[in-house]
Amino acid sequence: MNGVLHLVSVGPGDAALITPQAQQAIAASEVVVGYGLYLRWIAPWLAGKEVIDLPLTQERERADLAIAHARQGRQAALVSSGDIGIYALASLAFDAMREDDVFEVQVYPGVTAATACASLLGAPLAHDFATLSLSDLLCPWEWIEQRARAIAQADLACVLYNVQSQARQTGVYRILDILRQGKGPDTLCGVVRNAYRPEQSVRVATLAELQQQSFDMLTSLVIGNRHTRRKRRWIYTPRGYHGWEPGSVGVTPAHADPVETGIPVEAGCVRTFEGIERYAQRTLHAGSADVPPAHAVWVYSGTADGNALARYLVEQGLTVALSAATAYGAETARRACPGLYVAQGLGDVEVRARWLKERGVRAIVDATHPHAAVIKPKLMALAEKLGVPYLRYERAPTEDLSGTLPCATIADAAQQAVALGKHIFLSTGSKDLALFLNTPGAGQCQWYARLTPDPDLLRRAEALGMPRKNLCAMQGPISQGMNEALWRDWGIDCVVSKDSGDVGGFTAKAAAARALGIPLLVVRRPLFNYPYVTGDMAALWRVLAQGG
Repeated sequence: MNGVLHLVSVGPGDAALITPQAQQAIAASEVVVGYGLYLRWIAPWLAGKEVIDLPLTQERERADLAIAHARQGRQAALVSSGDIGIYALASLAFDAMREDDVFEVQVYPGVTAATACASLLGAPLAHDFATLSLSDLLCPWEWIEQRARAIAQADLACVLYNVQSQARQTGVYRILDILRQGKGPDTLCGVVRNAYRPEQSVRVATLAELQQQSFDMLTSLVIGNRHTRRKRRWIYTPRGYHGWEPGSVGVTPAHADPVETGIPVEAGCVRTFEGIERYAQRTLHAGSADVPPAHAVWVYSGTADGNALARYLVEQGLTVALSAATAYGAETARRACPGLYVAQGLGDVEVRARWLKERGVRAIVDATHPHAAVIKPKLMALAEKLGVPYLRYERAPTEDLSGTLPCATIADAAQQAVALGKHIFLSTGSKDLALFLNTPGAGQCQWYARLTPDPDLLRRAEALGMPRKNLCAMQGPISQGMNEALWRDWGIDCVVSKDSGDVGGFTAKAAAARALGIPLLVVRRPLFNYPYVTGDMAALWRVLAQGG
């Protein structure tokens, strides 16, 4: 009798998601070949069968063994997670078959990692999408980058497999940088770990936020497109886009608000991604040097006092370049420091280190916000890789916190705010909004926030479920009178702030809270072991002038 080779998909890890056909194929098989983890998922169906368990990296050996048993006239099942025909073992089996083989072959489809992750997030893959593996074991890295550029240019939603391993720490950040070239930093994305397995975790983030996070091989990233939206805790991509110009690939929706896209509306212009990129390059360096200077001191800013420091260093005769985390920060820096080269974002430390080394950077000056906890270790690591000084410039903290309620962390502040107030005003920035809104009991409160007038930040807040009428878009610092008027009008009964110092307007907030009798929760600054820190511009300049 001719044998049968069953190519069986067992999905993401939940037995309930294995199709009845796949179960029947396993039941009919005399020998089952697979990897231990996948075999455990189907353990109840393996009684009385010959089971062959080969470890990871021996995929080809698994395929060869299953085929050998089928050639002997046996029914053999080759088992794979997800769908065996997608990034899996079916292709290895077909490679190993001969034209003169007579055994039957049947392929049983399954739930892929992409569709499993998408289902946990909502419906982010409802229109055209791509998948991309970041493993370069079987594919040159140059090809992976080339395919990522194509995905970015077409603004396809996509799922990234094999995201980050111990041996591949930096590649994902390079791919995220490439994707941002065709997608906005506020593009909604999903991070899913162990989909439909124990220790499952699911969260939503923006594309910009992903570049500040770490992952592993159990994690898949689902990247939306410019149309992907949020509703409640879900993200979804509309089935039809309605407004894309016919006959062109990768264009801006015709109905798009130029304020939201940042792209000028020009009559009769087909706004391709190449056009968008040219516009971005024009605006990126508007009012600043077009070429990053050699042998410069790089000031990482994002605050008014950081920009003031950059101007001061230039006035003292130093060659300076600026870097800001966001598009709005870069725009503000260009206005504050006309003529300077301004870059946006940091991205992967390894990539930025190589880029700066080519330009002979002299020193890294960290003038980021006191509560920008994620960027500081990265800047220290960047300076260490470059072998140049890291100098921290930090505004003085508030000396008198009497009458306030100090909090060690944002999470602590969120819990106290829910316990104290019903109409809570957040003056903590955009990055922590999700934590406040997802705190137990948060649904019983009305939330209000002041954000810098950056369209990306406002869209992010709105995507998290913040009503527009509860958002104040205003560049700080804000006066005591303005705070009082706003909080009184909104009926605020609790305020949360960070200790941003007098420069950041904290004193005015504290005075307004006292005047209205509102509890003020204050998140203390994160502590870092800086190799050098000062709040004195002249002192920092002297260190630089002496060669660090």
